[in-house]
Amino acid sequence: MYSITISGIEIKIVKKRIKNMYIRVFPPNGIVQVSAPVDYDDETIRMFALFRIGWIKRQIQSFENQPRQTKRQYVSGENIYLWGKRYRLDVIFSSSKNDIKVTGERITLQVRTQSTIQQRENIVNEWYRKLLKAEIPDLIEKYQKIIGVIASDWHVKNMRTKWGTCNTDKQKIWINLQLAKKSRDCLDYVIVHELVHLIEKNHTEKFTQYMNQFYPDWRVAREKLNNEVLDFMEPIENVD
Repeated sequence: MYSITISGIEIKIVKKRIKNMYIRVFPPNGIVQVSAPVDYDDETIRMFALFRIGWIKRQIQSFENQPRQTKRQYVSGENIYLWGKRYRLDVIFSSSKNDIKVTGERITLQVRTQSTIQQRENIVNEWYRKLLKAEIPDLIEKYQKIIGVIASDWHVKNMRTKWGTCNTDKQKIWINLQLAKKSRDCLDYVIVHELVHLIEKNHTEKFTQYMNQFYPDWRVAREKLNNEVLDFMEPIENVD
């Protein structure tokens, strides 16, 4: 990977074994990346990006204007998200065991009296992980049957740069922990995206055809994923 600069905007260049170039602007900070075939020269890539500089600037501006949350302290009164819905966080300090409950419009976090911010964050993240692990197996089974592919294994991982990723050689997929905060159809979309990669490694025209076939509303889900409120450490739009 290397970078070029056009109109004051740094653009990261990644060369892959693909047939066509494509460009992405990733939230939350508007990082720009061009993926290009390995045999494309720098001038061809530069002209490709230059031709789209207006669109790039609009995308960066839209991310700058997008609402996002400040870094959490995990104290009462903060907002917390679950499956795309906003809840008010109530924190109860107790000598009893750690616990999280959802009641109406509130999520109650019960923690030890001397707990730190990091400890409270870890408790919430493990809760998200548990919820995802309860949802994912049925979804993977459902879409494996639809797509006609089998993942050898799957994992939940807290990632800052991808909503999902996969190892096509080992047929494994990883799902981002942060998806527990997003609408449920966003989780479907990412799972389908990764499973499709097991039969079509790159983001080719054939890959898009598979997405259209196996999850026709994938563009709607992707748009929703990109437009929901950004968390402080939000992962970028990318699914790999």
